[in-house]
Amino acid sequence: MAGNTIDAKMLAKMFLAGAQNLESKKEWINELNVFPVPDGDTGTNMTLTIMSAARDVAAMDANNDLDMPSLAKAISSGSLRGARGNSGVILSQLFRGFTKVIRDCETIDIPTLALAGERAVETAYKAVMKPKEGTILTVAKGASLKARELADAGESDMGSFLSAVIEQAAYVLSQTPEMLPVLKQAGVVDSGGQGLLQVLKGAYEAFLGKEVAFSPEGPTAAAGAPFASSSAQAQAEAEIRFGYCTEFIIMLSKPFNIKQEKDFKAYLESIGDSIVLVADEDVVKVHVHTNDPGLAIQKALKYGALSNMKIDNMRLEHHEKVIRMSQQAEKEAAISAQSAPEPEQERQAAGFIAVSVGEGINAIFRELGVNHIIEGGQTMNPSTQDMLNAIDQVNADTVFILPNNKNIILAANQAKYMNEDKRIIVIPTRTIAQGITAVINYVPDAGPEENETVMSDAIGAVKTGEVTYAVRDTVIDGYEIHEGDYMGIGDNGILAVGQSVEAVTETMIDHMMEDEKELISIYYGEDVNEEDAVELHDRVALKYPSCDVELQYGGQPIYYYIVSVE
Repeated sequence: MAGNTIDAKMLAKMFLAGAQNLESKKEWINELNVFPVPDGDTGTNMTLTIMSAARDVAAMDANNDLDMPSLAKAISSGSLRGARGNSGVILSQLFRGFTKVIRDCETIDIPTLALAGERAVETAYKAVMKPKEGTILTVAKGASLKARELADAGESDMGSFLSAVIEQAAYVLSQTPEMLPVLKQAGVVDSGGQGLLQVLKGAYEAFLGKEVAFSPEGPTAAAGAPFASSSAQAQAEAEIRFGYCTEFIIMLSKPFNIKQEKDFKAYLESIGDSIVLVADEDVVKVHVHTNDPGLAIQKALKYGALSNMKIDNMRLEHHEKVIRMSQQAEKEAAISAQSAPEPEQERQAAGFIAVSVGEGINAIFRELGVNHIIEGGQTMNPSTQDMLNAIDQVNADTVFILPNNKNIILAANQAKYMNEDKRIIVIPTRTIAQGITAVINYVPDAGPEENETVMSDAIGAVKTGEVTYAVRDTVIDGYEIHEGDYMGIGDNGILAVGQSVEAVTETMIDHMMEDEKELISIYYGEDVNEEDAVELHDRVALKYPSCDVELQYGGQPIYYYIVSVE
């Protein structure tokens, strides 16, 4: 029977159950996104965020190595580094604030939970530049206020307390359409708030005793892909250079400094590959493939005590798993080789990171001097850890990050504050077109502060429109939209809907040209015929003779056309 306090073992069980419940509902949550575009990803982003921490928690639980400080650290650090999209970043900040309160407790009682909820909400609100009510923040705040009310009233039954808090969260979620007209018009509640509610519900069920089998989401073969042959399996095994997958956590005797972290990472690279080293205050998580795990362990013992040790002989693992790992490694190596800066690159005063997708658009960014491209965007939001890895790749004193998507800005800012050895400036570009304009307006002879101002001012003069298709019926911004319709989406909403890609694009441009503009840039995607794109360009140039009209191949998926006017 559940008690009236929560210890580390129970909290881990509740966290994993919450993560698993969110994972099981992610597609349903994705469908709650207001815009009916083929990239509803709130559920996916929140799931990837929480799973980043849940895997570490599950490993600790399996090894019976649970205490509140290490559990709090795993939840906070794992979710912060794995955070994707605005909803994922906000969820990670909720966990961060929550764990700051509970990390020094042996057990958690109702007053402590109420305080932790308040700190969670406070931390999450601070992370968002312009908090908007009717979102996940509002649902979290409603739950926190109820928790405080019950704690102050002397509630002593933990089960009743948790039930009442979740009931309040569900009520606040049901009211989000009244706070955001766009939700009411689309007939949905806030997707991020729904995601948070599912985490809370899963955790509560675990508290009541429901057994949940945690199964972290892993890579899967592409649909229709053939099974690997036995000869391919044997080849994959033969190509494994380092046979032991070695993982452990160092409980530091004193915090790592930057030099120690770099020296330890260099040592691991000298004895193996596939290095992952994540240092966070008094804990370091290590992953290395090596032929002599003992060398890595002996070196690590110089920095502190070890826990969560795990050594797997990869050559004896299931053949299909080996094949999948090999294919994933090859893919990552290809992306790294394509986008990483030259290894002999001299230290620069300033470097650039851009989030981009599409062969043509990637080429444009590289021609403009961008050092590192993170493959991603609307359908694939990079994580905070992806940002940190990219920062490490750019050999510059100051690194400018161009998120090029409103749903990636928070992750970029989170990486900025987690980085210690470089100056990071996030230019809040919300679209690919704004990112291109920002780079063009960079002044090499100016300082970082001046360039931040110049680039930020420049993107404010850019209007962007994107043309895609609808994945469901809905009514939004006064438009009745049917599945399969083409939509022209501007900076602030729907600008055109119709049955023809080119007609919708022209109408969208007409709306974007209300003010006097001098340049129209059209980037056509991978699913657009070049002849159709040229015809569109000619019609637009004829309609707006006082403007320069440029047509370039973008190669982007999902969006047939990306258009900017400035």
